[in-house]
Amino acid sequence: MIRRFGESRAPGRRYRRRRGVYAVLLRGDRVLLTHQAAPVPEYQLPGGGVDAGEAALPALHREVWEETGWSIATPRRLGAFRRFTYMPEYDLWAEKLCEVWLARPVRRLGPVPEPGHSALWLPGPEAVARLGNDGDRHFLARVLRGQV
Repeated sequence: MIRRFGESRAPGRRYRRRRGVYAVLLRGDRVLLTHQAAPVPEYQLPGGGVDAGEAALPALHREVWEETGWSIATPRRLGAFRRFTYMPEYDLWAEKLCEVWLARPVRRLGPVPEPGHSALWLPGPEAVARLGNDGDRHFLARVLRGQV
């Protein structure tokens, strides 16, 4: 059973299942987050959807690079959660199955390639407070408390 964060499934609403991979990236006492400006401004763990036919690890590397401009190494899966949410950029209600990984940021390869995203390093407690969903906050807080 995968733990759910946020809203419950609404009766009668159709959801599309979307698998995603997200990274907790630490450097000293700072955490690398991405800020998505639109359609709703939100701070997130870097990551996103796994494309059809794509495996989790290649998707994680691709998504972190697209949203932060950084390369990563030594990813280790921390766990997973699900959440039911509306995704305005796709105009759909989704059941998001979110895998969270701990990885080491290796090198900034260049500017953030994905339009509307910016990457920023924040102190751990501030990063937890700014994250836009409870699942991301849960996993980051566990890492910062040394519980992984």
